[in-house]
Amino acid sequence: MNPVYLDNNATTRVAPEVLETMLPYFSELFGNPSSMHTFGGQLHRRIEEAREKVAALINAEPYEIIFTSCGTESDNAAIMSAVESQPRKRHIITTRVEHPAVLNFCQHLGRKGHRVTLLPVNKQGQLDSDTLLRTLDDDTAVVSIMYANNETGVIFPVETLSSILKERGILFHTDAVQAVGKIPIDVTKIPVDMLTISGHKLHAPKGIGALYVRKGTRFHPYIIGGHQEGGRRAGTENVASVIGFGKAAELARGHLGDDSAYLGKLRDRLEQGLLASCPNAGVNGDISNRLPNTSNISFEYVEGEAILLRLNEHNICASSGSACSSGSLEPSHVLRAMGVPYTTVHGSIRFSLSRFNTDGDVDAVLDVMPGIINELRELSPFGKKHSAKA
Repeated sequence: MNPVYLDNNATTRVAPEVLETMLPYFSELFGNPSSMHTFGGQLHRRIEEAREKVAALINAEPYEIIFTSCGTESDNAAIMSAVESQPRKRHIITTRVEHPAVLNFCQHLGRKGHRVTLLPVNKQGQLDSDTLLRTLDDDTAVVSIMYANNETGVIFPVETLSSILKERGILFHTDAVQAVGKIPIDVTKIPVDMLTISGHKLHAPKGIGALYVRKGTRFHPYIIGGHQEGGRRAGTENVASVIGFGKAAELARGHLGDDSAYLGKLRDRLEQGLLASCPNAGVNGDISNRLPNTSNISFEYVEGEAILLRLNEHNICASSGSACSSGSLEPSHVLRAMGVPYTTVHGSIRFSLSRFNTDGDVDAVLDVMPGIINELRELSPFGKKHSAKA
């Protein structure tokens, strides 16, 4: 029995068209694109075609796209490049709700002597641009702020923020891993200097990502070695995954409008059904300004881990936050930064959808979730009086 998979912000299934496109590069087209002979060299052209497709998804120029191994590498590379290209500047600004790929790397640099400012968000998970303005100074090397939050789906005012920073000549990087392929992004209209993309969030395989670097932005390579990627990222190319990434980007661009409308309706039906059937539940984050596929709901007086275990017994996959933090029993750093109450933060569940989800998937959750919540509250001394039987 196939699982009801509602954890697409953690990873997505590889689209059948993507897999089909990749398969020849594991067998008859196995050459090294850096080889002098035609057999290997022909792959260079295929890589450039994939680069064009990834660039088109955000309206960039192909030469502005650097292929990497993942979103984490792209985030690290962007921030490190900004720091190394401006050795006299020691100030880094990010937010309290970033993905660990940014947050932990900035804190690592803080331990190495950089000054790191973590911007707060309000109860809706929104960032105030005036707060950023107050923290800028002549020592600021880079600002790294996500495009959309991976746990709540809240979309940040990247266009406004990037315009502010451009006027001041400060480098701006955005982790757009969760946003690319879900909402329209046009880098000709948003003056970001660097932008991170991850293939496995948009139906490409794991192990492939990209970093957009705007023309004219000074860039220091993070991985040093050969001449690949124009000398900006060494290492023999992951050809099959690059080709798959290109196909996935092409599909995402073609499906963007339809997917957004479809996922928004599916998410709203799931969300409204859960709020109607499960007392003492609420949505976390700004419901009017978020990704169409993401719903983060807190169920008071129960533990999120217990909910996930019960859902798993019904072959339903969801999450209590970022997959990169799932080994921790600590409550979500994102929800804590939003000031979500203690009785609520531990019972938060993230449902994240993709174009492969159906109304039947939503029905499966709505069928079992009220019983799960009621059962867990009956077992809890704090939750018993709030159960349906109370």
